[in-house]
Amino acid sequence: MKLFAKAAVCSALLVGGIAPGFAADDILVGDLTPTEARKQFVVDVGLAGVVTPKYDGSDDYIVYPLPLIAFSRFYLPGFGQVKDGESQGIFFYPSFSYVGERKPTDDPKLAGTQKVEWAGEVGLGGGYQYDWFRAFAEVRHGFNGHTGIVGRAGIDVLFQPLDRLKIAIGPRVDFADSDYMETYFGSPAGSAVGAYSADGGFKSVGAIARASFAATDDVSLHLQGGWDRLIGDAADSPISLDDDQFTVAIGATYRYDFNLFD
Repeated sequence: MKLFAKAAVCSALLVGGIAPGFAADDILVGDLTPTEARKQFVVDVGLAGVVTPKYDGSDDYIVYPLPLIAFSRFYLPGFGQVKDGESQGIFFYPSFSYVGERKPTDDPKLAGTQKVEWAGEVGLGGGYQYDWFRAFAEVRHGFNGHTGIVGRAGIDVLFQPLDRLKIAIGPRVDFADSDYMETYFGSPAGSAVGAYSADGGFKSVGAIARASFAATDDVSLHLQGGWDRLIGDAADSPISLDDDQFTVAIGATYRYDFNLFD
């Protein structure tokens, strides 16, 4: 086991988050070495700098650091390797997300709304990959700022123009239940924009392009650009100032491999 691997992974699980359009599960990672392929867990942990809308529907952008985590191998007792690093077949993975707090002072149109605390999201994702094609879907449950159900599905076309360079391009669709939608897109009577109730359903459609370069066997560099178009009740909400939401992120990860179970 590489030094401090267990501690690093535990910390990542606690603070690992996801900017809109930059899911940790989306990070492209390098091929496994023969030693790594025999481990129960192989995880890439790192940090990204992200440019993203201040909140869903905002026309202002902010820059902030974001922890990253991506599993190449993941073991569950009783199930075995639910993600084993193979380039084809069915796979599963844990899915994490983070939504920053939103204050009524963030924009004049939010006047009269309540402060929304930061929210964490945890869940499960799964998909299928064959050669250059990958499809996936993930569902997460929120806590603290919201207690709703959110999800994302997408398709990737995968390229590897160089031995250490991987590229993925594909469409995305996001959905959320009424709890999430009401929290982030609803507004009460007496607010600056008046009363509005947002129902659950599809929240956005978009696309991403990602590139990852394996600088060494353990260190990878990542670049991603994403676009999401708010639709449905999210787009109709008077809180939404811009239906087109863009995200750019650049980061680096370090790979750990270890066993937890005999």
